[in-house]
Amino acid sequence: MFPKKNKTINKWAAVIATIFLLLFCLLIGRFVYIANGKEIDGHQLVNIGENQWKTVKVVDAHRGSIYGRNDHVLAHDIPAYTIYAVISPKAGKGNYVKNKEKTAKLLAPILDMKESKILDLLNKNLQNKNTWQVEFGTSGKKLSYDKKKKIDKLKLPGIKFKQETKRYYPNQKFASYVLGFTQYDQEKKKAVGKLGVERSLNDYLTEQDGKVTFKTSQEGVKMPDAKKHLKKPKQGDNVYLTIDNKIQTVLGEAMSSVAKEYKPKRMIGVVADPKTGQILAMSNRPSFNPNKRDIENYTNFAVSSPYEPGSVMKMFTLASAIDAGVYNGNATFQSGSYDVGGITVHDWNQSWGRISFNEGLQRSSNVGFSIIADKQLGTDRFYDYLKKFGFTQKTGIDLPKESNSRMSFKWKADQVSTAFGQASAFTSLQLVQAATAIANDGKMMRPYVIEKVKNPTTGKVVLNHKPKVAGTPISKETAEKTRKLLRTVVHGKHGTGKPYDLKGYDVIGKTGTAQIAVNGNYLTGRNNYIFSFMGMAPEKDPKLIVYVAVDRPHLKDTETGSEPVAKVFNPVMSNALQYLNIKPEKKADKKQTTSEQTVTLKQYKGEPFDEAAKDLKAKGVDVVTVGKKGKVTKQAPFDGTKVLKGSKVILVGEGKLELPDLTGWSLSDSLKVANLLSLKPNIIGNGFVIDQKPAKGTVVKKGDYLVLNLQAEDNKNKEKQGDAQDKKKSSQMD
Repeated sequence: MFPKKNKTINKWAAVIATIFLLLFCLLIGRFVYIANGKEIDGHQLVNIGENQWKTVKVVDAHRGSIYGRNDHVLAHDIPAYTIYAVISPKAGKGNYVKNKEKTAKLLAPILDMKESKILDLLNKNLQNKNTWQVEFGTSGKKLSYDKKKKIDKLKLPGIKFKQETKRYYPNQKFASYVLGFTQYDQEKKKAVGKLGVERSLNDYLTEQDGKVTFKTSQEGVKMPDAKKHLKKPKQGDNVYLTIDNKIQTVLGEAMSSVAKEYKPKRMIGVVADPKTGQILAMSNRPSFNPNKRDIENYTNFAVSSPYEPGSVMKMFTLASAIDAGVYNGNATFQSGSYDVGGITVHDWNQSWGRISFNEGLQRSSNVGFSIIADKQLGTDRFYDYLKKFGFTQKTGIDLPKESNSRMSFKWKADQVSTAFGQASAFTSLQLVQAATAIANDGKMMRPYVIEKVKNPTTGKVVLNHKPKVAGTPISKETAEKTRKLLRTVVHGKHGTGKPYDLKGYDVIGKTGTAQIAVNGNYLTGRNNYIFSFMGMAPEKDPKLIVYVAVDRPHLKDTETGSEPVAKVFNPVMSNALQYLNIKPEKKADKKQTTSEQTVTLKQYKGEPFDEAAKDLKAKGVDVVTVGKKGKVTKQAPFDGTKVLKGSKVILVGEGKLELPDLTGWSLSDSLKVANLLSLKPNIIGNGFVIDQKPAKGTVVKKGDYLVLNLQAEDNKNKEKQGDAQDKKKSSQMD
């Protein structure tokens, strides 16, 4: 007889079976749910799995480079290295820092860190066993290749590097306020422009890194037949400036020399092409090195700092009066003082008696120009000309933070004072732009420093600046008459601009001695002025405008304000004109016609070297040969250029490039050699070469430095003592 079934047990068995069935269905449903790509706790498991197999590598892109004229590199990215130390013994023998004291001692002088600080970092794993490696802060970031090489030579176990890039400015303080600098942005993980072109064109210059994605095993080995997914990097666009490497170098060297000697509060130097408005050089002092970012002042004085220009302003008052048909240079006035608008205007030399307006221009008479503005032009018409010359608005230069003028034209006294450079304040660029109208036969050219922006991958020009006429404030005839009168300021008997007269170049221009207002009162004392000169050359067809202003230099008792200004202007103007192959004017030899004195060069490139040299010697030129084998590869000047007999013509052949003896050479000819051989010139002084490094006969290669020491020629034609005294006296104030 079978035992009777327990109904309670059967009942619980059914319940348990049902529960298991439900759990099984739930589990199967969950698998199906997951298989269809659904989420668990907010995570997609398929994606999590893929991420475990996926490896992503960044493909670095570079910030765009900045170039000057002739493709000289002014700013670019270079390799840099961040040092770190593996301090965990888990890395294995020879792969971590074992002798920490020795490592700290050897690294300290290279990283410019305290030995104790390095040792503290290397001992971090004693505090936390999970610390695998350490870095060395800012001192260990962005190291140069030279520093990395020094550290590599030490062969220190556990010391490793991460390769990165850093922004580098090869010419150090060169045009630093134009170029600006960058800083690394932790949030954006890239360099960002903070000043100058680096800031204003940051969107163009900024790069976009790419990435490559592929599947790997757990050990990081790429899976066979795994497809790569590549997002291409976008390199930053390259920027090309109008800044000329040679002219900027001379300007910078001259300003540094004057800054060291006279210790002024600040200095401004601008060189422009009046035909196009291109800024060829721009410099401030004090300056800074963008590689070190040792910056004290964030203002580009030439662009963002308006000030009372002093008597430089008289050239525009003169041009306005001539253009309006009211200027009579032979008419006379009583110098000394002039009452107008409730004030008395004084001449700096008290009085020269009754003189002509032309003599008043030469002597820089405030009274004479007050009368011109008040009685001849009239202040309303004078204001109209100021507007035409662009003094009431920004120039629109393509640099950041340009300031406008501060015009004070409400009261009669201020209106008249503006005519001789007081009461109203203007920027250096407004003055330079206005001067282009006088130099360029009435056409005023807008200044610009950015020539173009180009995509480095496609070569496509994405931004292009061309010369632009900003206005025509005066006629061609007015410009010619104004230039002729401004020549007398430099070369005339009573001219205040005599210190700026360069033999053979017919420099024209106007001096300025501007008072400095502080809290509504003008400073007093012989040093408390801004001394300046706006010069152009040659008179009949100016190729350059050079403006220099020196603020409160420390003058010696025997010196005048023109001396520090001339020590910048003269070498810059003379060297720049020579560099541009503008020869000094010489009296023609009566025994020879012009055609007999000159030689028109042909194209010698590709011709046998010896034959080319022989042909040039026969034509009467001074042939300088470099690399005297094979065929001619380069020449200077180029074909079609007319040169005077006896001028230097440089031929480069295919042999060893041995540096010639440059002693006695002009800067212009020396720079031709540097340009042909792709050398980096470093100019010291002005005039003619007295010493060079490397020495003559040294074999040079592209990128080598050429250091030239220059010294001015003795002035064999010194002025008579009376003229010298007159020059000194007239330069004391203008």
